[in-house]
Parts: sequence; C-alpha cells; structure tokens
Amino acid sequence: MKKYSFVKMNGAGNDFIVFNKDEVAGLQFSSSLIKKLCDRRFGIGADGVITVAKSEAHDFEMEYFNADGTTGTLCGNGARCAIQFADTFNVSKSKSVKFLSDGIDFSGSVLENGLVRFNLNDPNSIKENFSLKVSASEVNANFINTGSPHVVFFLDDPTLKESNLHGQFTSIDDFPVFTVGKEVRYSKAFAPAGTNVNFLEIKDSVIHIRTYERGVEDETLACGTGSVASAIITFLQKQIPPPLTLVTRGGEKLIVDFSAEGKLIKNVSLTGPAKINFSGEVTL
Repeated sequence: MKKYSFVKMNGAGNDFIVFNKDEVAGLQFSSSLIKKLCDRRFGIGADGVITVAKSEAHDFEMEYFNADGTTGTLCGNGARCAIQFADTFNVSKSKSVKFLSDGIDFSGSVLENGLVRFNLNDPNSIKENFSLKVSASEVNANFINTGSPHVVFFLDDPTLKESNLHGQFTSIDDFPVFTVGKEVRYSKAFAPAGTNVNFLEIKDSVIHIRTYERGVEDETLACGTGSVASAIITFLQKQIPPPLTLVTRGGEKLIVDFSAEGKLIKNVSLTGPAKINFSGEVTL
C-alpha cells in the first residue's frame, strides 16, 4: 500500500485528477486504475486523469486519460488545467509555456483573473451540412476535428425541429442530450472510433452549448475541444465573427478565438477558467 498525492481541478466544470508524474514514480496508469480513480461513487471522481511531467525540450509533457481509461485524443480544458498546474506547482518557469500532449507540440499561457489560454493546432476534416440519421429522421449535421472529432448540431435547424425529436424539447435546457448524443456517438457514420457530439442554441450571438463526450460516455459540464469545434462551425454557418463566447452546461464562459481566410481556420485559442478544487492523497 502506498500513498500518492493528487490535485483535483476543473476547467469550466470539466473536472480532472492531476498527478505530478515526477512525484508518483512507479505508479502505472492502467485502464483499470483510471476507471477506479474517475468513479464518482467508489473513487475520487472525474471526467479524466492528467499527468504532468518535466521535459527537457519543453516546459512539460502532459498525458490525458478519459474516464473509461482510453487515451490518444486532445482535451482542451484538460490542457488548460495542466498549464495552470504546471505554473502553480513550479513545473514550468514561465507563464507562457510550450508542452507536449500525445507527442504533439502545443502552447499556452496563464493570464490574469484566473484565466488560462490554450493554443490549439489548426482544425481539419471540416464537413458542413451533411445528412445524418438521428432517431430515424434525417437531420443536418456538421463535423470538424479540433484534435478530437466533433459533430455539431444547431437546435434551430429546421430538420431537427421537423424530426422525430419534435416535441421532446423547447430549448437547449430540456434537449435529450444523453439519448441523442449516445446514438450519434456510436453511429456507423463515425465508426470505429466514434465521435463527440455538441448541441448549440445561439442567443444574442452567444453560444449555449451542451456536449456528450466520448470516453466519458455522458454529458459533461464543459468540453474544450467541443467548444472550439462549435465556435468554428458557428462562424462558418452563422457568420458570427471571432472571438466567440460560449456558455457551458456548468454556467461558466469559454472564449474561442481564431483567424479565418475564407474557410481556412488558423491561430485557434481557447480561454477560460482553470481552478484547483482540492488536493489529497489516494492509497493504492
């Protein structure tokens, strides 16, 4: 039996268990351990696990594990929490950092007022206004990869209002995110890896967003790469210029900025709160 220190953090309600990997030498982050730690009844509880370690070529290296133990995709809010963690616990020596996640170079910075900015790489695989079967109806959907794959739906789209979901929702607050999100996440159209699924309602040019996250297999209070995906698709579809403000399910605000040359999107950033909830020890 050995005790390992951790810090519980959240980025706009998207919550993570963060370890300084250099201080938990020998701890093997197996799929079964990740699931145990993230269990909200028998573990610490979180949407995912993050490790931060010092790096010779970068300020730090980040590893991210989904709550189901899988890895290999980018987590935007997790990256912002890792940047804040590295600054708070002196892993990095500067407010502006360069780091690795899944072997890919990223950068970001700790700002004032508790905000952290994460700079993403250019998105790809953008596909707009394609037909997708949802609840036995053909509905307009959009797809983009922002480091993780995302489908984006607008709740005011006529095809969604005319679908078999008609009558099941009056606004984003009562939309059946879990049911529809799970169906789309496992749709054959996105096999074998699946996708994350975002639902948007625009009010006075502000995006209200709810997301079903692959790997958590449930709705989360916020999704960083989903917010970025939704902001870019909103710009392309609704011509709302950046920076765009998103209100998450947890009530926090995220800001997505980027530059655009036609439909070529570059210089993408995600800014929002990244907070430490508490620190503790887990005995394994």
